[in-house]
Amino acid sequence: QKPLETRRASMREDASKEESSLATACLDKTDGLVWEEEEGRATLSLTFTLRSVRTAGFSKIAKVFETFEAGIHHLETRQAKKSKNADDDLDIFVKCEVHNSDVSVLINSLKKVAEDVKTNREERVPWFPKKIRDLDKCHQLITKYEPDLDHDHPGYTDPEYRKRRAFFAGLAFNYKDQAEEMLSWREVYRKLSSLYPTHACKQYLDAFQQLEKYCGYQENSIPQLQDVSRFLKERTGFQLRPAAGLLLPRDFLASLALRVFPSTQYIRHSSSPMHSPEPDCCHELLGHVPMLADKEFAQFSQDIGLASLGSSDVEIEKLATLYWFTVEFGLCKQNGSIKAYGAGLLSSYGELVYALSNKPEHRPFDPELMAVHPYQDQTFQSVYFIAENFEDAKAKLQKYALKIKKPFSLHYDPFTCSIEVLNTPQKIKSTLSQMKEELKNLCFALEKIS
Repeated sequence: QKPLETRRASMREDASKEESSLATACLDKTDGLVWEEEEGRATLSLTFTLRSVRTAGFSKIAKVFETFEAGIHHLETRQAKKSKNADDDLDIFVKCEVHNSDVSVLINSLKKVAEDVKTNREERVPWFPKKIRDLDKCHQLITKYEPDLDHDHPGYTDPEYRKRRAFFAGLAFNYKDQAEEMLSWREVYRKLSSLYPTHACKQYLDAFQQLEKYCGYQENSIPQLQDVSRFLKERTGFQLRPAAGLLLPRDFLASLALRVFPSTQYIRHSSSPMHSPEPDCCHELLGHVPMLADKEFAQFSQDIGLASLGSSDVEIEKLATLYWFTVEFGLCKQNGSIKAYGAGLLSSYGELVYALSNKPEHRPFDPELMAVHPYQDQTFQSVYFIAENFEDAKAKLQKYALKIKKPFSLHYDPFTCSIEVLNTPQKIKSTLSQMKEELKNLCFALEKIS
């Protein structure tokens, strides 16, 4: 350690003797320096040209990184673009990690042994799935509702309930009716279906009728998730994907971007059929599925998911809140009346009645306000937001999403069910070509009926 400490001290002394402008320039934000602070460490992306590699040039560079105990995350070499000697000159890219206090000295030290040293701006964008199979990498669960953390739920103190929940979480689409679960389903289905004609929006009622006809929706039978998923796929391209519980907001929203809805496979405890502190089959099948069968609402849900891809943690929190006040607890106007479209309302008898009463506050649909408004996850909401219609809500959501700063644009390809990052002219041209073909077909169809 002593030789390294001595070498570092010497390099710092040399750097301090140079003009201050040279040292501070490396830390200027406009220089494109990329660094993430974590316990005093900085992550740098550097490019430079190394001459005369065969005559100990590379060893000098290596010694600089060794001196500052830099952790090398990535290193690439290629023949130098402006080469004096094709065999000995290299352009080098290095992504490394050093202590914050050593950043300027390390760069100055590199400039002594290499040419054209630059710090490259690299956009720090969180990873996100681009294909459905990528969702296997983002299935982190929120455990805030574990039995030992939430004693209010009547079944959570029962070890048999915990075993049952784990069992159903592993069944995927092969859900088996059991007596206790049937008791919960039957009571929930009976009470809620009696309210739907007067409290649910038209889109929900239309889809619910179709689900009763084709997917076995009835009070004495719990629908098979595989049948329901097939039903959704045929109507809006959405599909259900088994989930063992409540996902982290980023992971859940990313699924929506690919028209995938994570669905649990267990049912709330029979001692409290009208309440569940976490999503269950009653919530998914009665709350979410009918609305996801509507094309316009399915697009609205996907738009929230697409807006989340690559967004910061702050924006994810806002989008999750926006999702809460729309997809979960949203209201809309229809034929002069207020109707429910939110899954949290349509799967909760008590809150559905409460939300449409004169007790809570009703406010106009405004994504800017909704995204930062406090919400309740243990009791009824004090405020509900009312959309004029889904088309208006979708337009306002898309306008809100455009304000989220990202270094790229995205396109969902319905043919491959994947996300395309439009970061090159070629990709944009290819996507535009697809759209032109679709527009051409629409024009031909319009000519035939006019």
